Amino acid sequence: MTRRTDGGMPPGFAELVGQDAVVGELRTAAAAETPSHAWLLTGPPGSGRSNAARAFAAALNCEAEDPWERGCGTCRSCRLVEAGSHPSVSLISTENVTYRIEDVRALVSTAQDRPQGSRRRVIVVEDADRMTERATNVLLKAVEEPPPHTVWVLCAPSPADVLVTIRSRCRQVSLRIPPVDAVAELLQARDGVDAEQAALAARASQSHIGVARRLARDPEVRRRREEVVTLPLRVRRASDAVQAAGRLVGMTKEDADSAAEARLVEEQASLRRSLGLDPEEKVPPKLRSQFKRLEEDHTRRAKRAVADALDRSLIDLTAVFRDVLSLKLRADGELINEHLRAELTDYAEAISAEKALECLDAISQARMRIGQNVPPLLAMEALMTRFLPTVRPAPAGGPGGRG
Repeated sequence: MTRRTDGGMPPGFAELVGQDAVVGELRTAAAAETPSHAWLLTGPPGSGRSNAARAFAAALNCEAEDPWERGCGTCRSCRLVEAGSHPSVSLISTENVTYRIEDVRALVSTAQDRPQGSRRRVIVVEDADRMTERATNVLLKAVEEPPPHTVWVLCAPSPADVLVTIRSRCRQVSLRIPPVDAVAELLQARDGVDAEQAALAARASQSHIGVARRLARDPEVRRRREEVVTLPLRVRRASDAVQAAGRLVGMTKEDADSAAEARLVEEQASLRRSLGLDPEEKVPPKLRSQFKRLEEDHTRRAKRAVADALDRSLIDLTAVFRDVLSLKLRADGELINEHLRAELTDYAEAISAEKALECLDAISQARMRIGQNVPPLLAMEALMTRFLPTVRPAPAGGPGGRG
């Protein structure tokens, strides 16, 4: 088999901007007769882990005759993977805080099935870092000794987020945050966003492609982010801190609950149809457990949605204080929040570099607390009070005193 050297990239990998080395490695594996049986794709949020895993899964079963064209994005197999309906490709993610053991056992069982009308059975597990140690131990044997036709693709923020027993059995591929210019160009080419808006969204998202796309396309998303990043500029008193925390958590919870409630209603209606129940018919006692399970899933999803949205807000707040430090240090280059340069310049003149570093540390602590299931309002109130201006001690002897 002769490798192509024209540098062309199949369309299936086109969204992996700024990841040329990773694309090359995945394409080489997809073109091989016997690729590694287990992969661990890592990279910070926004680096494109999920997109890379999906593109790799498509390339492993692509119908292109030339092995180096696999990942064509146009054949029936590639289109099925993109739609999430390929019979031999499982794209697994969880909307719960952690994966349930029964879900992992189902994956292990699926891994034993032979691929249907394709070369390989591929199982992509997003957020593999959300597996508990017990769930990981269930997965271990399947990843260590899978059938010859099965390929596992696990995704996590960093190798350290996955137990070493799993990590040592996977081929590791690390993605990086793509350049801002590359993300902006992708938004213009794929979504038709004008150049100015694309550049603003790419910077504000800190090159997180998914977030950049939402910012570029949805004015409401931009409005909410603007409210978040200007919070430190508005917190002047303890009452401001409490109100800001309540507003942030309330806004996040309202959005999460609304989306989760709409999905619950849709899932309940679908379950009724599958069970042959009319929309208003009373649920028989023997079927109530199925509806109760839906409601339990709804509660877990809503909890995770709030935690994820708050974490995104905290990332945006981190960007504010990074900008403040850049201004304090008179660093060259554009700010993440370049459109707020005037306001942030005034704010940077009012606080010390030590205060900015203190706020960054407080944000990091808040993210950790949210991940440890501390009540969101409590965590946010503690954070907002750290944004209060530092009160300088009065001169000795008091105002006008002689000390």
